[in-house]
Amino acid sequence: MRFTSSSLTAAALVLVLPWAAAAQAIQLRVVSNPRPEFVSGGDVLVSVQFPAGVQAPNVRLTLNGSDVTSSLRPVRVERTLMALVKGLADGSNTLVASAGNASAKLMVVNHPNAGPVISGPHEQPFTCETEKFKLMTGGMAGKALDADCSIATRVDYVYKSTAGGDLKPLPAFSSDPKKLPADVAMTTTSIGTDIPFIVRIETGTINRGVYEIAMPVNPALDRGEPDFNTPSTSWNRRLIYTFGGGCAGGWYKQGTGTGGVDDEAMLQQGYAIASSSLNVFGNDCSELLAIETMMMTKEHFIEAYGAPKFTVGWGGSGATYQQHQIADGYPGLLDGLMVQRSFPDMEFGTVGMISDSRLLANYFDKLAGPLAFTGEQQRQVSGLGQLATLKTNSLNPGRITVGEYCSLPEALRYDAVSNPTGARCDVFDHAVNVWGRDPKTGFARRPLDNVGVQYGLGALNAGTITKEQFLDLNAKIGGYDNDGKVVATRSVGDPAAMRIAYRMGRMTWGGAGLATTPIIDYRAYLDDANGGNIHLRYHSFSMAERLMKANGYTDNRVMLTDDRRWGDSMKAPVLKQALAQMDQWLSKIADDTSNDSKIAKIRRAKPADLVDACWTRDEHPQKIAEKQGPGATRCNELYPPNSFPRGVAGSPLAADVIKCQLKPVSASDYKVTFSAGEMARLKQIFAGGVCDWSKPGVEQQQMAGTWQSLPASPANTATR
Repeated sequence: MRFTSSSLTAAALVLVLPWAAAAQAIQLRVVSNPRPEFVSGGDVLVSVQFPAGVQAPNVRLTLNGSDVTSSLRPVRVERTLMALVKGLADGSNTLVASAGNASAKLMVVNHPNAGPVISGPHEQPFTCETEKFKLMTGGMAGKALDADCSIATRVDYVYKSTAGGDLKPLPAFSSDPKKLPADVAMTTTSIGTDIPFIVRIETGTINRGVYEIAMPVNPALDRGEPDFNTPSTSWNRRLIYTFGGGCAGGWYKQGTGTGGVDDEAMLQQGYAIASSSLNVFGNDCSELLAIETMMMTKEHFIEAYGAPKFTVGWGGSGATYQQHQIADGYPGLLDGLMVQRSFPDMEFGTVGMISDSRLLANYFDKLAGPLAFTGEQQRQVSGLGQLATLKTNSLNPGRITVGEYCSLPEALRYDAVSNPTGARCDVFDHAVNVWGRDPKTGFARRPLDNVGVQYGLGALNAGTITKEQFLDLNAKIGGYDNDGKVVATRSVGDPAAMRIAYRMGRMTWGGAGLATTPIIDYRAYLDDANGGNIHLRYHSFSMAERLMKANGYTDNRVMLTDDRRWGDSMKAPVLKQALAQMDQWLSKIADDTSNDSKIAKIRRAKPADLVDACWTRDEHPQKIAEKQGPGATRCNELYPPNSFPRGVAGSPLAADVIKCQLKPVSASDYKVTFSAGEMARLKQIFAGGVCDWSKPGVEQQQMAGTWQSLPASPANTATR
């Protein structure tokens, strides 16, 4: 497998396929996508800025030599025209804008509406689920029309009744848009416009996923259907893109729901909301495919409704993987992030913790024998806030265990004996385009590694466990085989996969687009939830550490910690206020026309009351404004951050080392004294050495560049 030219030579690519091609006084640029080489669906929204002294009727536009001047429309920006150019051929297309002797040429590369664009070849098998996709107005989306799981695009309407309750279907709207029910509620948008609470819902398919777009509309003022040049008068010109969580079982299927476009607290403020079924990790647990889907869906949104003032990412858990990696690797798609119950990434922030948890639970339950650990000793070795969390998280590595979480029919699933060429249900094989294939097995390369990790080291040095327990644990802990099953030997990460993880940003780096993206990290605390939970507070600190390592600051990120009485819905007062603060933040940035750096604008625009804080856990929560991070703080007394298994073993809080560099075993590294026999056994257990956490990980490096893509044709080896 290889990168295309857009992956590792992004700077050079800009010279070949510029965002704006100009001939002195005329500019032609793509509006609907940050990169003209990644256009999809056979159309593209472009703008033409023409020189002073030229009249708009004298501007010409051609597509592949054919005149498309009739598609140009005047807009409110001085000396600017826009056009939704249709009829693009798959592959390269040439647009030329001219006015008098001045002209500008722009190359646009178009991809099919069904994809792919940047994620590599479509995976097969792929289960269509449109017949199970429930519409906001009731009923299902219907039977798929083709092998790409497509449905005909449809438009429905809902409204809020003065009697309350959920949003109601508005079936008569299409026949008589001026005739509305008498019980339509009124609302006021975030920009102070009074509107009827009516929402237009568009549903269709893009990139084999089902998308939804919710747009507030006002039939008394809007003229016909909204488009890029005549947007809805009810829209506040802001877009919220929602992402869904999960991961378990998220492969080989289309999905039966999106991240949700029906949030009344957002819609009543005039926000448009968009999402796709492939932006729900419970349907599609692959960041690159999710990124591609979001890019294509937003492109369609801009072409159909106009460019928003800004776009906010929204969602919790698995939704945060997507937001972090979109913002870092594909800047321009999201302007601000609203992450809840966040993780830095999936394969390392989450998989690293849960895979260690399963190994520990397996040891404690099956292998410890006469050296049995007490419940408190197990908790201390794991670093977690409660033992139940270790047990709960030990159930989650079905993400890496082939077939453990799989909704495919048995006949399509991999089985080493009966169906060796069947589909392998796990996060790595689902994203084999990214990881490449191991030439020895033909399966996806895996970046899993625990060689040299001294499990329970912190507990040993604290005197919580004995030397005998420490030695036995590390002798027997084991690792995972290529199918994700626990085995007696340690896991050895594939060097090519580890290199890919860093260079492609699958291990979230934080030093590219995330360096200048406003982020609000809201966490409804779950470390002490009954029965344990996977959404642990230390993950927010891990992301902060990565940003600090990459950039030297975290000024663009705010952490808010709350109790869980509200969950992370807009019913949470803190989260609802945070959205308003993000709106203020991004609005000021968008309106800042200075030549200052983006981070300077971000610092200047951040609302004064938007600071790191937590809220007390009593009946009437009070705000405690203080830096959220490790250490002795009032917030950490209320919401202990705890640690994680590899953190107890010495890993940095950033959790960004996939495979540690090794150093020889040395008695001076321990706060206990080993006998000669114990030291000999320790050296036998760690024959190659133990982790040296003071050094970067094996293959650890910065991301190779933004806007990386994979070829659409299959490849068998990774050469990254």
